[in-house]
Formats: sequence, C-alpha cells, structure tokens
Amino acid sequence: MSDIEAVRGKKVLLEFEGGKCIHSRQCVLSRPDVFVPNVDGEWIHPDNATPEEIAALALSCPSGAIGYKRLDGGPNEQAPVVNLARVRENGPIAVHADLEIEGQAPRFRATLCRCGASKKKPFCDASHVAAGFSATGEPKIAESQPLPVRNGKLKINPSLDGPLLVAGSVEIVSGTGHTVNRVTKCALCRCGQSSNKPYCDGTHKKVGFKSE
Repeated sequence: MSDIEAVRGKKVLLEFEGGKCIHSRQCVLSRPDVFVPNVDGEWIHPDNATPEEIAALALSCPSGAIGYKRLDGGPNEQAPVVNLARVRENGPIAVHADLEIEGQAPRFRATLCRCGASKKKPFCDASHVAAGFSATGEPKIAESQPLPVRNGKLKINPSLDGPLLVAGSVEIVSGTGHTVNRVTKCALCRCGQSSNKPYCDGTHKKVGFKSE
C-alpha cells in the first residue's frame, strides 16, 4: 500500500511520501500555509502558492518526500545541472542527481543513511537521532579538479554489508556549501564507524556491519 498523499490543486498536484521523510522540516518552516503543521484533517494546501513556489518548496526537500506535477503546462522536476552529495552534520548524505540506486525506482533526490542504524537502508529514516550518531558536516577538503561533466546519471550500489559504491560525476559538498571533493567514483561509508567519513575505510568488516 502506498503512503503517498496526493492533493490536487488548480495548477499543481502536490505529493507527500511519508516513508521518505526525514523531518528536515523545510516545508513547514518555509511555507506553513502550504504544509500546515499540527492540524486535524487536511494539512496540504497547494493552492496557497504558485506552481513555481511549489516547485521550489519540493526541491528544498532533501529526501524527495515532496514531489509535484504541474497541471498548468509548466515544467516538472528535472535532473540538476550539477550532481551534488551534501554531507549533513550528524546525519545522512543528501544526494541530488539523476539517480539510479540499485533496486529502487529512478529519482532525483534521496537521503542516504550513513549512521548504520536506519531500518530503511539505504535510505535515512532519522534513526541517527536516537542512535546519537556523531559525524561532522564539514569533512576535510581534498584536492580535486573541476569535472569535465558535472551532471548525468549517478549510479549508487549499496554493497552487501559494505559501503555505498558511487559511479558517475558528483561533487561532495559540506553542510555549509563548500566543495569537499569532486569524483567520478567513490565508496561512501554507511556503517557509521569509518575514521575517514564520509568515505569508507573498511571498518564495516571489523565491526560486522549488516546492511540487511
């Protein structure tokens, strides 16, 4: 059974998928007239904003829990010009790209678990909060050169009991927006215990990390 709430407005169909939500609260903080918190009954009101504002609101949702379909002939969500993997302080890695995650439907936004405690691996389910996960959102900046191609398909393979294997152009960005690295291939830690976060250093083998 789908957990997607779809509310049709005059110019846009606004969707909310609770299973993806990590409670970043961008929606209720920036547009509490569209996503009305702490009410009984209807809480999603797409007609309180323009289609362009709805699109911007959706794109501010790192997990992809908010989606939209334009009914006015305007453009729907497209792949970004630059593929980004944003490292969130004490939390997941928020990826924005033309994503191809093994075993998952295509998408443009996702928050990927790096604490090891999520029940919805490879996605974050906010378990890092209860687990007390601690990891900087400002990892050491590596020397890297501008990528000749900054977008395109980004493939992510969550390896069995191991890291997230990433293939494709992506810029790894800190929580404050600094470019940390530019790569076309890397392995990202998802056991939560690497000494070289956000990258894998093989610690998952020592700690017996289980991905399933």
